[in-house]
Amino acid sequence: MIEDFKVLCHSAIRIVADKKVIYVDPFGLEKRYGDADYICITHAHYDHFSPEDIKKVKNNDSIILITVDIYQDVVKLGFKENRIVIVDPGQKYNIKGLLVETIPAYNVDKAFHPKANNWVGYVFNIGFEKVYVAGDTDITPEALKVKCDLCFLPVGGTYTMDYAEAAKLANILKPAIAVPIHYGKIVGSIQDAKNFKCLLNNNIECKIMI
Repeated sequence: MIEDFKVLCHSAIRIVADKKVIYVDPFGLEKRYGDADYICITHAHYDHFSPEDIKKVKNNDSIILITVDIYQDVVKLGFKENRIVIVDPGQKYNIKGLLVETIPAYNVDKAFHPKANNWVGYVFNIGFEKVYVAGDTDITPEALKVKCDLCFLPVGGTYTMDYAEAAKLANILKPAIAVPIHYGKIVGSIQDAKNFKCLLNNNIECKIMI
């Protein structure tokens, strides 16, 4: 399963599932892909909503999932209304066969990602697996309830969980595989990923992809 997932940069994830290609928060891409079936944006910050990088993955058939605050920006990118899905936190969606749940993503002790902004993480139902991409978040009551087999968690600190908090969350969620993200570009370093790995329970496999 893990071979179908790549962390391209920072929090930019590429998923291939059932011959469909899903991008989450494309950013810092070094080439044009143009093969996105779905583009899922967690929130409006430039390292997650990057028009330049969306252009590198989109095509005329791409469907984009967004929070409402970037709707007009997405329209300017050339997405037609029937290719835009506005998501709210805490909801489940079936978008042309893509089963996805939105998890509130926010800070509990800092002001960078207010809960009132209604920003999200995503849980994708892929085959028999659940894949959690947390977005920019701290440990929240909603995150603690997520059921997942694979999780992508921010570890860079400052704006999100740090590596110790992310490991704490992973150990509670008990996925088979945990992947650290959100380091190495804006904040955090490879050492944060290594520290995250060291703090995981023995029954959780860590994959460092950046």
